[in-house]
Amino acid sequence: MPTDVVMPQMGESITEGTLTKWLKKPGDTVARDEPLFEISTDKVDAEIPSPVAGILGDIKVQEGTTVNVGALVCTISEEGGAAAKPAAVPASAPASANALPIKEDSVTPSGADMATIDALETAEAMAPASTGPGTEIPMPQMGESITEGTITKWLKKVGDTVARDEPLFEISTDKVDAEIPSPIAGILTEIKVPEGSTVTINTIVAVVGGGSAAPAAAKPAAAAPAATPTPAKPAAPAAAAASTEGLRSSPLVRKIASENNVDLSTVPGTGASGRITKQDITAHLEGGGAKAAPAAAATPAAAAKPAAPAAPQPQPGELVPLSKMRSIIAKRMVESKATSPHVHTIFKVDMTRIVKLREKEKNKYEQRNGVKLTYMPFITRAAIQALRKHPIVNASMQGEAILYNKNINIGIAVALDWGLIVPVIKQTEEKNFLGIARAIVDVADRARNKKLAPDEVSGGTFTLTNSGIFGEQFGTPIIAQPQSAILGIGGLNKEPVVLTDKDGQDSIAIRSIQRFTLGFDHRTIDGADAGKFMSDFKAYLENWSEDIG
Repeated sequence: MPTDVVMPQMGESITEGTLTKWLKKPGDTVARDEPLFEISTDKVDAEIPSPVAGILGDIKVQEGTTVNVGALVCTISEEGGAAAKPAAVPASAPASANALPIKEDSVTPSGADMATIDALETAEAMAPASTGPGTEIPMPQMGESITEGTITKWLKKVGDTVARDEPLFEISTDKVDAEIPSPIAGILTEIKVPEGSTVTINTIVAVVGGGSAAPAAAKPAAAAPAATPTPAKPAAPAAAAASTEGLRSSPLVRKIASENNVDLSTVPGTGASGRITKQDITAHLEGGGAKAAPAAAATPAAAAKPAAPAAPQPQPGELVPLSKMRSIIAKRMVESKATSPHVHTIFKVDMTRIVKLREKEKNKYEQRNGVKLTYMPFITRAAIQALRKHPIVNASMQGEAILYNKNINIGIAVALDWGLIVPVIKQTEEKNFLGIARAIVDVADRARNKKLAPDEVSGGTFTLTNSGIFGEQFGTPIIAQPQSAILGIGGLNKEPVVLTDKDGQDSIAIRSIQRFTLGFDHRTIDGADAGKFMSDFKAYLENWSEDIG
């Protein structure tokens, strides 16, 4: 009888968790206590082991989904009950695949067996359907208010084989530039919308599958992955993936390894079953183990540069049409100014306490948590606390009514080479300092690499924009509709300040000063509300006492 696996309780105050990665696929053999999936909460990232040995059956919760503690995430069947699973392997698979030794309480299969399984699964994922109608690929909805998108680049040509979830084309909207993955494996048989065309959402842009016999005949090499499980080209990604994904380690360990260019296959694991622990990776770094990795990584980095040549700079006197993103940004900014009567108030905040704390803790913090300690999580946490006390600043206009938003969803403006994007961190009121710090780094990195999901650029209730990194004292930002306020972050500078002690004596001291601008919609927020919000925001930063993790 199948065993239900549920979202575990990771602490007394934790009520939900996000499933960040499945370490096994349906049909995989899993040993008791072998890591099955990874989860993330506001307090911990962890690998969750299987409670029993068997075959992974149905996956009930997909990666990236947040569910309550106790929710069913998957089922594990006894190995005898999954005998039909190998029969689904394509006929081209070697017969020996069905004879892989499986034991009820055995350890993970041998390296040779795992290589065979990986090859079969790669072949199955890449094998296109040669019969039946093709699958139509529509222009996706990339946000609540987005009605159209521009196809900027096709990443595959007609006749190319595409795997499920492999990037198929790139699109651009006013909120996000993104790579769109294929929903199925097959052969790209038709492109209906050429590069540079703008179409409404749900317009069919391509067809995958269906009449794939002709393209397959014209390109016999493209069909090779389906017929032969060990071609040279697919084997390379499989080997590369095996060097890292086959290793047992936590998300924190992989984060530290990524930031320090460390190949985890070179790090000996001292944990259970060879698991690489945080102590293993830090000891490796302290022993100089990271020095060889950048040299090895230099070749791929150098090879990647010619693939993305820099756009030519406009010449004096040249008339350059707006990009799609820039055109819609311009439209939205004009609409916002016409919609909301903007008012701006500027507060000067003494950041000396936080500057000293950061200087003292930043090196240890990064080693401890795998993320750099910047000023943004301090500012974000202060904004969240002030928004809790003043929910009107987190509200928005809806017709002739004011909507008081249930959650505090913070937009973080990220400057890109080709424009500006505002990814949203949802339900920030439920995250602690470390959770906010990690979320900011995560969304900023994925924004720059065009990896944001559609729902990550919508639903914001309050926005932060940091123009001070370029040295300016302060700015007067424009509100992102339909929000009611935006906080502009000015430059951080040392200034002489008059300080008054408890006896009323004045003195002049050098302090770290930063100016913050609240831009607000006067239809919903009065000047008094804005002043109270900023006063509480200022006090939280100047009297910082929160644990940073």
